[in-house]
Amino acid sequence: MVAATSSASPTLRAQAYECFRQQILQANIRPGQFVSQRELMALLGMPLGAVRELIPRLEAEGLLRTVPQRGLQVAQVDLKLINNAFGLRLLLEREAALRYCASVSDADLAAIEQAHLRIVQRARSGRIDDALLTDATAVDWGLHDLMVDALGNELISQTHRINMLRVRLIRLEGATLSPEALLPAMEEHLWFIDALKARDAQAVDERLRHHIESAHRRVLGLPRPPLPQRARQPPAARALPAAPRTPSRKKAA
Repeated sequence: MVAATSSASPTLRAQAYECFRQQILQANIRPGQFVSQRELMALLGMPLGAVRELIPRLEAEGLLRTVPQRGLQVAQVDLKLINNAFGLRLLLEREAALRYCASVSDADLAAIEQAHLRIVQRARSGRIDDALLTDATAVDWGLHDLMVDALGNELISQTHRINMLRVRLIRLEGATLSPEALLPAMEEHLWFIDALKARDAQAVDERLRHHIESAHRRVLGLPRPPLPQRARQPPAARALPAAPRTPSRKKAA
């Protein structure tokens, strides 16, 4: 007789991990929060076997720890975690940005720039609501993911994504993307994109350092380092793709 096993399938394990990731991204799991296995099952909508196999992976990635007599605790945000996470960001993204500068096409850079400018246009033309903040975050973080993924190294991409979950937990505990932070963040990105378009490796390196240090300081509650005066062209001054024009109707004589 074959012994029964409670081991979850690889597909279920992957689904459980993705569910956990989405709970962090949607701010349904908070830094330092205690949860039981049963509560985690309900939160993720996954069977107990998948949750039990998920826990060691989350512990290895520093996203969860088992506390005797208390249960499972989501990573707590402290100064060490903040400094380590942003230090790892800089280490990974500097190499990625330099490689990306040499390999990305002009057409792709134009599309990336226009995506940022559309966010700026929406922010300047109306109220900055949750939907806009969600879209802005996707555009912001999407550029970082693109650069790292362009390295073509799955191990580096995986390490980057795990670290960005830590950064998201940090931002939940500290300063999340706010209406006040949206336009300065887009300004920094557009300044960085200018360096990519110029294929200026030194400027790419310097501006990425500035951008990551700016984010690091923001979660510590410190003021952003100012952009150089020459970089402070208002983002709205840049051209967006022309909108289709509706032909005007001539009045009848």
